[in-house]
Amino acid sequence: MFYTPSSELPTHLILRNQLRQVFFPSLGIHLPRPPQLFPSSPSSEASSKWLDAHYDPMANIHTFSACLELADLHGDGEYKLVVGDLGPGGQQPRLKVLKGPTVLSESPLPALPAAAATFLMEQHEPRTPALALASGPCVYVYKNLRPYFKFSLPQLPPNPLEQDLWHQAKEDRIDPLTLKEMLEGIREKAEVPLSAQSLRFLQLEPSEMEAFVNQHKSKSIRRQTVITTMTTLKKNLADEDAVSCLVLGTENKELLVLDPEAFTVLAKMSLPSVPVFLEVSGQFDVEFRLAAACRNGNIYILRRDSKRPRYCIELSAQPVGLVRVHKVLVVGSNRDSLHGFTHKGKRLWTVQMPAAILTMNLLEQRSRGLQAVMAGLANGEVRIHRDKALLSVVRTPDAVTSLCFGRYGREDHTLIVTTRGGGLIIKILKRTAVFVEGGGEAGPPPAQAMKLNMPRKTRLYVDQTLREREAGTAMHRAFQADLYLLRLRAARAYAQALESSLSPVSATAREPLKLHAVVQGLGPTFKLTLHLQNTSTARPILGLLVCFLYNEGLYALPRAFFKVPLLVPGLSYPLETFVESLRDKGVSDIIKVLVLREGQSAPLLSAHINMPASEGLAAA
Repeated sequence: MFYTPSSELPTHLILRNQLRQVFFPSLGIHLPRPPQLFPSSPSSEASSKWLDAHYDPMANIHTFSACLELADLHGDGEYKLVVGDLGPGGQQPRLKVLKGPTVLSESPLPALPAAAATFLMEQHEPRTPALALASGPCVYVYKNLRPYFKFSLPQLPPNPLEQDLWHQAKEDRIDPLTLKEMLEGIREKAEVPLSAQSLRFLQLEPSEMEAFVNQHKSKSIRRQTVITTMTTLKKNLADEDAVSCLVLGTENKELLVLDPEAFTVLAKMSLPSVPVFLEVSGQFDVEFRLAAACRNGNIYILRRDSKRPRYCIELSAQPVGLVRVHKVLVVGSNRDSLHGFTHKGKRLWTVQMPAAILTMNLLEQRSRGLQAVMAGLANGEVRIHRDKALLSVVRTPDAVTSLCFGRYGREDHTLIVTTRGGGLIIKILKRTAVFVEGGGEAGPPPAQAMKLNMPRKTRLYVDQTLREREAGTAMHRAFQADLYLLRLRAARAYAQALESSLSPVSATAREPLKLHAVVQGLGPTFKLTLHLQNTSTARPILGLLVCFLYNEGLYALPRAFFKVPLLVPGLSYPLETFVESLRDKGVSDIIKVLVLREGQSAPLLSAHINMPASEGLAAA
């Protein structure tokens, strides 16, 4: 239902409709929309920044962010929306191109789309970008919305055992049930995966197996991988209209960089797991950095000359999105949180979300130099963050499944949102809108950005600087000599402690022991507990003695020498005794504890206990 301006409407609704008639023809929308699409207050932050251009809950668009692309497909300055539709409910996947709110063209796809991207293949005029759509093992390239080229991934070598089994089936030497059992054994143990033909055969019912074998036994075994993700990388220039290469992530844990003209493989890189999200920066011929989020929950960083990852970022949960904002990698996890990392794996910040993150994408407002990350949540919110700061919240009537921001029609800043029910939402960012940091997730305090009033350089500081410049070599040598002397003294003290068994941990492998003591009480009587542990794995220890050395004028012990029972491996044995303080002056001393073996004078290990002052006698 469309609303038209009327003198009977309130003034603010008439002004809003007039605003829509000014803005929306650039998207191909010539009729004003209802005055309020979503239940929100007019004074809310989102409604003050965004104009509701179009909402169609029955658009029947089911896709995700990787299959949404805004591009000038005909080189006429009119940007269109490219959608790789998944075709739910048994429908065939389709490539849809939208101009404004209407579908301009549709074409069927042979398999589910994995990603869509636009790129310039050559420098010749006219500068019309090409559309690349990854689907199954192929990349379909379109120019002017017409098929231009089809690139297929190279085939992989098949499993020799699998090949031999199908050869035997071809000669009728094994029956279908035996073939199934042997293929299942190969699938569980072999490192090389089975082909699609064998995997389909294993899913069949026993009554269907014989017909399948008769149909396919004469065909050669082919093992083909599929594309899981795709993005673009500038070839030799960083300009916006520069030639770009395609970067593909495949199911066999590889990354391929394709030449934009000949579609040959320029570079091949290996990963420990299957990539699902890609982010690149730089130029292929100069220097580039590539981040790949994989199914094993890790993010791997690769550079130009590296065939394998240089850095690894280990996540505590599975990634659901990866966006590069300036030099920060923003990762969304399935634990409802956003994380910011450097390219070397250092975690910078973490923001908790109110609901599960379903999709992510980049919001870039070049006129203001703004880059932020958009996160579509399961509660119908689109949250826009710059680092930890929350910039804006856009509310939708259903869970968000894909996001895209950029030039659409002739509007520079348009937000495209698709929902779980197949709805399409188009919003326009006002030209006067300014994102201000706010909300509960604030960034660093403003005082952190204030410059300190540094004191002026004094004459003494200048003199010390000149002295360090002139005598820098001598000062460094003196520092190195002192450092070596410190290391020598520490090594001598450590060796002496080992020789005299002054350590609470035994240094011998024959009697692996560990000792620590606990003193309890205020005085004059203290309870001294020794915890003695046998740290060996399987051998008990027998025949140990404990001896106390102390000042008999200060302390009295009922037992200064006693025998230790059998020590079972892994258990800590508490050995208790009482210490009585004999002085009332608040004087304390050290009690030495020695653990010895019968018949040996050298202790196995020792401990020095600093006794506390007796507070009971002092108070009396």
